[in-house]
Amino acid sequence: MQYERTRLTPVIVIDRMITIYYFEFGKHFVFQGEAHDFWELLYVDKGELEVWADDRCYRVDQGTLIFHKPNEFHKFHAENGKAPNLIVLTFDCDSEAMKRFEHQVIRLLDDERDLLAKLIQEAVAAFEFPFRFPLRRRADAPVGAEQMVKLHLESLLIRLLRRGDWEAKPARLTRPAKEKEYDRLTKQTIAMLSEAIDAHVTLEEIVESLGVSKTILKDVFKQNTGRTIMDYYSQMKIDRAKLLIREGTYNFTEIAERLGFSSVHVFSKSFKRIVDMTPTEYAKSVRGRFRT
Repeated sequence: MQYERTRLTPVIVIDRMITIYYFEFGKHFVFQGEAHDFWELLYVDKGELEVWADDRCYRVDQGTLIFHKPNEFHKFHAENGKAPNLIVLTFDCDSEAMKRFEHQVIRLLDDERDLLAKLIQEAVAAFEFPFRFPLRRRADAPVGAEQMVKLHLESLLIRLLRRGDWEAKPARLTRPAKEKEYDRLTKQTIAMLSEAIDAHVTLEEIVESLGVSKTILKDVFKQNTGRTIMDYYSQMKIDRAKLLIREGTYNFTEIAERLGFSSVHVFSKSFKRIVDMTPTEYAKSVRGRFRT
């Protein structure tokens, strides 16, 4: 007797896993970014991130995930001084339904978080932990552990497709707008440092004046100048001190007072650290004899 077979139609098929990671990063971690020809799922298990995806910027906090489609440049950094724990899964998938996940940030429900936890549990059983690239199979892996990883991931994605009522997470600023804002913050910070060249200003005072979080300002300034704010401030003061030494109008004690140093000893120590010469050595050097 002949029985007709019904071929099952899959909606999501994960062909290959590339990486499986569980990261515990520090509160100031910055990932400079990458792009690759496969899908990436990034889940925030703890903490907060600012995530860039091409020209879009998102805030991704605990319990949410973001998808990066193939060849999408993405980067992120920790936000608000919170050390993030992250799950990162990368995989090949040519299923048409995956397009629904483009540009999506989704907060998981309890059962979806359970599925993700089971996926990681099976991955630990299937591959050597901590996970490496490429993944290394365990000799003592339970039967079907790798297939369970695949099934749990496919099941999670299908559940998300069925739900479809994802909380909207609009992009915050486009990359050009964000970079323009970062440039503005950097210029304003430098202006404040310049105005306080003969006094003393703290990072807390700058943050309060600009109305921005300390973490963001520190990261933005370092990204745009290559230096911390206080290092930049010290360099400005010492550059002014070098000018005053060359002019020869003030002695070292007077220069220290004019530039807001608590003592000539502190001034000399700072000068030595930055210039690699004491103020006296600098005054006697060829550079120190240049006239303004």
